[in-house]
Amino acid sequence: MPSSEETEPLSPRRRAVLDALRDAVAPQGVTEVAELLDVHPNTVRFHLDALMSQGHVERTVERPSGPGRPRTVYAARGGMDRGGKRHYQLLARMLLSRLASTGTGAEAAAAATETGRDWGRHLVERVPPAHRPTAAEATGRLTAMLADLGFDPRPAGDDGPTDRVWLRHCPFLELAEEHGSIVCPLHLGLMQGALAELRAPVAAVRLEPFAEPDACLAHLSATGAA
Repeated sequence: MPSSEETEPLSPRRRAVLDALRDAVAPQGVTEVAELLDVHPNTVRFHLDALMSQGHVERTVERPSGPGRPRTVYAARGGMDRGGKRHYQLLARMLLSRLASTGTGAEAAAAATETGRDWGRHLVERVPPAHRPTAAEATGRLTAMLADLGFDPRPAGDDGPTDRVWLRHCPFLELAEEHGSIVCPLHLGLMQGALAELRAPVAAVRLEPFAEPDACLAHLSATGAA
């Protein structure tokens, strides 16, 4: 399975080694690649090892046709090049613009909230089935989830969880500025779904976008559950 490093940009030299293997009609040995690129074999071997760990290259040992040591050769792994650029923000803009144009604004916001609820249920760290968390415990798990997502949550009070949580960072800031009527309900839905999954005696009832210039404010309310 390719590692998480496979999406990192390749250096020019490492890219050249990979391109040489892609262009070759058959697997190549270290010496052959070194001759193609006019570099030292040890340099090629170093980059081949890195490309293997990143999932770009496969190594095989050829069965000798006669006396002599088996020959180790390398080939580019088949499939789409994972070293290229990503444009996930553009993809998000396209999907958000499509959602915004479907139905009324209220319908789009409702769909975004429901999507957020589904993901909030999936992302929150669950509690044991027999355990019913207190409001403080549930709010703690909620803020932990928000912190993992990059929201930099801070309780509004100094003594721990309260009925308000500041969100000091928006991981989707540019998208929220452009499509706030959808992204902000999505954020509220994340919190609602997480608290519902926890069977918490507290619910997220409102999200106040940019309540301060540098933060949004989430409002929580007791549900009356024991």
